[in-house]
Amino acid sequence: MKEVAVQTRAKAGTLESNDIYIMVEPREDGGITLDLDSPVMRQFGRQIEKVIRQTLEDLGIKNIYLVAKDRGALDYTIRARVETAVRRACGG
Repeated sequence: MKEVAVQTRAKAGTLESNDIYIMVEPREDGGITLDLDSPVMRQFGRQIEKVIRQTLEDLGIKNIYLVAKDRGALDYTIRARVETAVRRACGG
């Protein structure tokens, strides 16, 4: 897949129950930095991170700073929020 560069800061989601807030910022290099906060980190932290990283890979993102504040979102919601934030940050 072609590498896609994030151009600006963008966000998606809310801090409401069963949602996840995603904020992304561009990085020139250094890979993916993920700052994840969730009340269910012990039980589901690895799965949330896996879904986020897989979504970024599917979108061709190699360098990004991503903040995720989870409030019990399911996998499909996590994917949708990450994709929306990345597309906004890429200009469309």
